[in-house]
Amino acid sequence: MKTIVYVDGFNLYYGAVKGTPYKWLNISTLCQRLLPKNQIVQIKYFTALVSARPDDPDKPVRQQIFLRALRTIPNLQIFYGHFLEHVVRMPLAHPEPNRPKTVEVIKTEEKGSGVNLAAHLINDGYRRRYEVAAIVSNDSDLVEPIKIVRQELNLSVIVLNPFPKHPSNELQKHATSVKPIRQGAIAASQFPPTLVDANGTFSKPSTW
Repeated sequence: MKTIVYVDGFNLYYGAVKGTPYKWLNISTLCQRLLPKNQIVQIKYFTALVSARPDDPDKPVRQQIFLRALRTIPNLQIFYGHFLEHVVRMPLAHPEPNRPKTVEVIKTEEKGSGVNLAAHLINDGYRRRYEVAAIVSNDSDLVEPIKIVRQELNLSVIVLNPFPKHPSNELQKHATSVKPIRQGAIAASQFPPTLVDANGTFSKPSTW
């Protein structure tokens, strides 16, 4: 079955690879492992560029190296949303007596990736670019576009869930099927330590 994979990059990161040694993830290998009977014609990866933080000034550098690795995958495209960062005052969960009950925090929100993913999912479906859509996400905001693809276009939608211990009930209800992304599959789907592209040789970040 002709398949396009739609990857919510941050959902995948926070669900499956954060806090593990498996951040050097070859998404193409992972998808082939999870969907061995599907003909994956394209992978669309949705993310946003991160900014340096005082506690992690090299964060953007590592992300750029990883995106460079992803670009070595021939049938993969990257689509960018953006971050909004602003200071907000929020209540403390456990304020101390006679102390302030609120605190100012820096709130960072990633915007655009979910909407971009949904737009491509529906547009590609209407243009019959796939027979099966595979969505790497556990975000229940994607229920409505999934319902459109299944009910209006009569196409299949497989959810590849990066949060296997906490699957979205709504996605399970409306997707054709849901497959968990387990750490064994992540560990077996790593890029080699050194890669080559048109600009030369580059390597996995030494610390992550």
